[in-house]
Amino acid sequence: MSSTATVATTPEGIPVIILKEGSSRTYGKEAVRLNIAAVKAVEEALKSTYGPRGMDKMLVDSLGDITITNDGATILDKMDLQHPAAKLLVQIAKGQDEETADGTKTAVILAGELVKKAEDLLYKDIHPTIIISGYKKAEEVALKTIQEIAQPVSINDTDLLKKVAITSLSSKSVAGAREYLADIVVKAVTQVSELRGDKWYVDLDNIQIVKKAGGGINDTQLVYGIIVDKEVVHPGMPKRIENAKIALLDASLEAEKPELDAEIRINDPSQMQKFLEEEDNLLKEKVDKIVATGANVVICQKGIDEVAQSYLAKKGILAVRRAKKSDLEKLARATGGRVVSNIDELSSQDLGYAALVEERKVGEDKMVFVEGAKNPKAISILIRGGLERVVDETERALRDALGTVADVIKDGRAVAGGGAIEIEIAKALRKYAPQVGGKEQLAIESYASALESLVMILIENAGFDPIDLLMKLRSAHENENNKWIGVDLYAGQPVDMWQKGVIDPALVKMNAIKAATEAVTLILRIDDLVAAGKKSAGSESKGGETKPSEED
Repeated sequence: MSSTATVATTPEGIPVIILKEGSSRTYGKEAVRLNIAAVKAVEEALKSTYGPRGMDKMLVDSLGDITITNDGATILDKMDLQHPAAKLLVQIAKGQDEETADGTKTAVILAGELVKKAEDLLYKDIHPTIIISGYKKAEEVALKTIQEIAQPVSINDTDLLKKVAITSLSSKSVAGAREYLADIVVKAVTQVSELRGDKWYVDLDNIQIVKKAGGGINDTQLVYGIIVDKEVVHPGMPKRIENAKIALLDASLEAEKPELDAEIRINDPSQMQKFLEEEDNLLKEKVDKIVATGANVVICQKGIDEVAQSYLAKKGILAVRRAKKSDLEKLARATGGRVVSNIDELSSQDLGYAALVEERKVGEDKMVFVEGAKNPKAISILIRGGLERVVDETERALRDALGTVADVIKDGRAVAGGGAIEIEIAKALRKYAPQVGGKEQLAIESYASALESLVMILIENAGFDPIDLLMKLRSAHENENNKWIGVDLYAGQPVDMWQKGVIDPALVKMNAIKAATEAVTLILRIDDLVAAGKKSAGSESKGGETKPSEED
């Protein structure tokens, strides 16, 4: 490893500077060893959070803000890692989170275990290229095994979808309320699902999540409509309207100001009075146009003038101003209305419908609930909890659960959890390895051991003997009919996890295997690590060079 300027010499003996002063270079086996050490360190940090009986992490940032979570993507995001190989694992976790919303810890821990097994093979002088080739073949067999044994799932099978949600929520700190939350999750996802051709499509952006500290987790509620985190603009307006006809405006109800500076000369008070009256008349005309459409609720993205507020109040219209653009879009999907940018173009066909629009007090704040649309394609979940941190963790848990249920609906396949699928894949890999032969066989067998290590970590975190239970699982899986035998992490016994109701989306497992394998092959290919020197606080950069300050 070098941290000074790297110099090469020409045949004539002339020195050539390759890397400038302050750069560092690690190469060969040392570079591989450092990258492997970084990946193992990240995996060690996550291992104890894995599974339904995993622990939580308390993360404190530079400002002193505290996050308590066992969500893999959140932990890695908040850890502020420095090593480039460790940052690679953060990218895996983010990719897994964006793709499937769950399985981030599975991907990262599997990557860590694969790297550990690869390290053992490297010490036996097996070349990284052979290990990578073996791992790639093992990945293909693993994905094929999942596709062959995964069970089909229908969107109408709400009991099975609820089990998928419960399985996801069981590993979170909200596990005590998992039955209640799982019911909300399944209702929410099935409500916003759309059939396109012969495939189901789920856009989770159509599920609005609103957080308010106060109450308990069981006070969390599903609203078949949208919650606008604003209050009614005028005290004279009604606070509750049934059979609401809603105008959604992306236009202001204010007197328009001229774009150019203008000067008006007024000679007597009557002209001033006419000028003010004209401004009021313009606002009154806008309100009259809204009233003419039959609207009794106005939700506006921009401002509403005080004069316009009073006119709307006199007409018995409930109005909300400065609503978020995203809320307006969700309201359009929920109520069947259309967002209108010009009030002159507003017609009765543009209005949305809701059975009830009501201002309610939630905690210390007032919110407007728009609910009871005929078939809303955008809905809301209002999360409650005693502490702000509980509310935040509940949101993270719900997002994971929403993602897993959406994955099952979109992909239409599920597998049993509790280590059942990992043991089944490991069994298939051990049968396949001798067919490949050579040194690649060792890499494939190592891949199988890495998958079994996931199961051992689950068992360790539950406080049971991993070796004893792993042997029992291997023995059970020798029977073709026992493909779903996994570990009951509360009883410490092998059980049929499908009958037990521990079910994961096949898509999550497949994506985790792909992500972990890609990361490991990328890390094993690196044999040279060149890091540029960091600029000191007092240095100046000019013309691509770093000049030290006078103090230096």
